[in-house]
Amino acid sequence: MTTPQKTKTASRLAVLALAGALSTAAFATEGGGSTYPLGTENFTAGAAPPPGLYVLEYLNYYTTTRVNDGAGNALPIPGFKVRAAAAATRLIWVTPQEALGGHVTAHAILPLVDLSVRAGGASDSRTGLGDVTVGGAIAWHHSPQLHSVVGLDAVLPTGAYDRTRQANIGRNYLSLQPLGVLTWMDPSGFNGDVKATLNFNRTNSDTNYRSGREFIVDYAAGWGLGNGWVVGVGGYVYRQWSDDQVGGVAVAGSRGRSQSIGPSVRYANGKGWLITAKVEKEFGVRNRAQGSQFWLKTTIPF
Repeated sequence: MTTPQKTKTASRLAVLALAGALSTAAFATEGGGSTYPLGTENFTAGAAPPPGLYVLEYLNYYTTTRVNDGAGNALPIPGFKVRAAAAATRLIWVTPQEALGGHVTAHAILPLVDLSVRAGGASDSRTGLGDVTVGGAIAWHHSPQLHSVVGLDAVLPTGAYDRTRQANIGRNYLSLQPLGVLTWMDPSGFNGDVKATLNFNRTNSDTNYRSGREFIVDYAAGWGLGNGWVVGVGGYVYRQWSDDQVGGVAVAGSRGRSQSIGPSVRYANGKGWLITAKVEKEFGVRNRAQGSQFWLKTTIPF
């Protein structure tokens, strides 16, 4: 039986689902969000371009009307809806400097987020700069087909946050994200990408709440049709592998899990321009919101 207090608490957590910039919704972790944008990456994620400066543009639209409990059942939240649109500019510098046989790279992601939430007759919205990501990596080209990247990102608490608001576009804490990416490319054959990320969250100083550690895999698999086209599927797998903490005390039942899949397409013109697009539908969700999202990514060389 769901008590009014339980419903109120679930609603409060759910409508904060997209507090992290570009992030999909969540019920576990504080406010129900993540500093990592689940499902972002697609084909050629680990194939760094030649040395130079590049601009990547990400567009994302996410919507959900459902939050699941720990058994995967929908929670009764009257009028619940979250909608988020995001546009992020990612600056990548592939340096001519080499380390361990690969090229040293640096990047920064600046996301603009438009978030609206509604639940139980109340609504809130906010637009602005979300949490900025900066990082460095080493990129290898093992063969014309096989490429890889190992790096470390830091998500900075630059987005607006107010513990009394339902809609927050910042998380109000630092996250560190070691990551690895593996890409296989074949213009007329199999194409596959896997990006694995660990997310280590610091404590929110306004609430003394520390979200649990997270493991995320973005993936894509498809077939090259020639002339720069690849078609297939893409999505993510998410697992929270430690409990949240309040004041250093573990919060029981606070771990979330989810995954997604959907059609994906990529086009490259062979001169540095690249575009990928996909639609993802979440399923098998526990302690998180369940919805759908669209991603569009373009790469522009300078």
